[in-house]
Amino acid sequence: MAWSRVVGVLVGLVLVAAPVPAVARTASGPPPTTVPALSDWTPGQGSYLFGSGSRIVAGDQEAVDVARTLADDLRAAGHGSVPVVHGGARTGDIVVGVDASRAALGAEGYELRADRRLSITGRTGTGAFYGTRTLLQLLARGDRVPAGHTVDVPRYAERGVGVCACYIHISTEWLENLVRDMAYHKLNQLLLELKVKSDAHPEANTWGYYTKDEIRRLVALGEKYHVEIVPEINSPGHMDPWIENRPDLQLTDSDGRKQPSRLDITTPEAFAHYTSLMDDYAEVFTSTSWHMGADEYMLGSDFARYPQVLAYARQEYGANATPQDAFVDFVNRVHAHAADRGRALRIWNDGLTGANTVPVAAGTTVEHWLDVAVKPSRLIADGHPVMNAAYSLYLVRGGFHTNTRSLYEQDWDPRVFEGERLSSSEGVTGAKISLWPDNGRGETENEVAVAADPALRHLAQVTWGAARPDPTYAEFTARASAIGHAPGWRDLTRVPVPDGTYAFRSGATTAVYTLRRTPDGYVTLATTTGRCLETRGGRLTLNVPLEPGSAVTEEPCAAGNTLQRWQLEPAAGGYALVNAITRMAVHITADGRLTQYPPDQRPAAVWQPVSR
Repeated sequence: MAWSRVVGVLVGLVLVAAPVPAVARTASGPPPTTVPALSDWTPGQGSYLFGSGSRIVAGDQEAVDVARTLADDLRAAGHGSVPVVHGGARTGDIVVGVDASRAALGAEGYELRADRRLSITGRTGTGAFYGTRTLLQLLARGDRVPAGHTVDVPRYAERGVGVCACYIHISTEWLENLVRDMAYHKLNQLLLELKVKSDAHPEANTWGYYTKDEIRRLVALGEKYHVEIVPEINSPGHMDPWIENRPDLQLTDSDGRKQPSRLDITTPEAFAHYTSLMDDYAEVFTSTSWHMGADEYMLGSDFARYPQVLAYARQEYGANATPQDAFVDFVNRVHAHAADRGRALRIWNDGLTGANTVPVAAGTTVEHWLDVAVKPSRLIADGHPVMNAAYSLYLVRGGFHTNTRSLYEQDWDPRVFEGERLSSSEGVTGAKISLWPDNGRGETENEVAVAADPALRHLAQVTWGAARPDPTYAEFTARASAIGHAPGWRDLTRVPVPDGTYAFRSGATTAVYTLRRTPDGYVTLATTTGRCLETRGGRLTLNVPLEPGSAVTEEPCAAGNTLQRWQLEPAAGGYALVNAITRMAVHITADGRLTQYPPDQRPAAVWQPVSR
């Protein structure tokens, strides 16, 4: 990861308890419960007890950063305020060192020894950090850590989650929960396809965007928790969020029709537009990678509908060039632009069908999700790092969900791609699960979180350690349940007021609704006539009304209608009503109508619910 560092000073990160007699115990037994499981555990005699006298001892700045994060998380986990101090270790301490000479630990591995002292040693600060994640899991079931020793090193360098926060906005609170849980399970890469509100291209600021300040806060959290947040703007396909109002950049078919989702890769203006977006994102993202997607450019069509693409390819590469050469040419130019700015390029694999004569630039990471003619083994042989992003790992909102139980029982690991199983992990960077919003109203983000939880934990296990640490899937899920969520993880399903009938007042507007909590942690607001507050007007995107200013009305109540689910978000003097799907809040117009708007466009109405 970008956050891996090497230091040559042995430092201590220590939790101290008052000395206690060793608990009688034989040097045998299974490893303590963690996810990923500890595969190299040697039990010892006795145990370490975390107590009120515990403290964290750190040496140089790198250790201090890890120590402070650990102190924050211990407090969030209910273990109280633990001081971070400097100085020598003493009996009862937990000693964590950063030792650059420990080459076998790699960039992210660590050694942990638990006895009357508990020591965590990493070659880097990242390795030490992951040792503290194991410590937090060990303390999740109580204050006593069994004596023993482990050397814990990941099998794969990239352990990721891909989230398309594109089109359909996902709350920053949800993303922050994800970052914390990823770090807790030693996942290190969050790949985000999303729109950042642009000053340079205001015509593209249709809803679904994030402000730059929101992204800065999320990236800072990722840096604190050693999760690299990799941005993606999909191109040259799926570009409609950016160019729907720019027909001059859209590819034109042979009938003269503009294609809002397809960038015209034959024009220098299109390339300049895309790279200007890359440079804009560089203001808020610190990742050393850039994801350009490059998938499904001809989804629902084919190159024959666009003869100018073939003409461009032949102009650039000769009479034997193919339309796909123009596509690869665009990818390679983006690769060069990213490399000039110190970033490595990532793309999806489905555009690489073997019809090109121009090779993809060396060093481009290919995320393999679809079985096409060019197999992972060929990509690796051609020198491309390959990440397993198999369709079998997808969670499609309102659609296909990965079958984690089946994958576990099949001993699935990152060598198993769509269409090919490799005998070696050489050239495979790792794997990721992917969350997509194909039917945006099919599930709320809280429902997605529940569905993704077992997949996330399984992916953490198979990318860090053995594919099947427990004989049965039920035992693995019990392991995952035992450690819970990360410290600081927020329960976003809590409703701040009980079910009941309320007068909702905001300024001169009053409406009486019966509030009922939904199973996924939102509320419905129903009138006495059986009608519910719903947002439904305006243009639909992925089956969701995402047009700011569209109406919020009272419609017949329907239990499965997610557009009738609302979040009561605390605001000064009351609550804002935020739609569970659109993530826009209710605004009251001057003439008293209810509409929905993003928070940075119109002020949300503040409602005071009064029991009736």
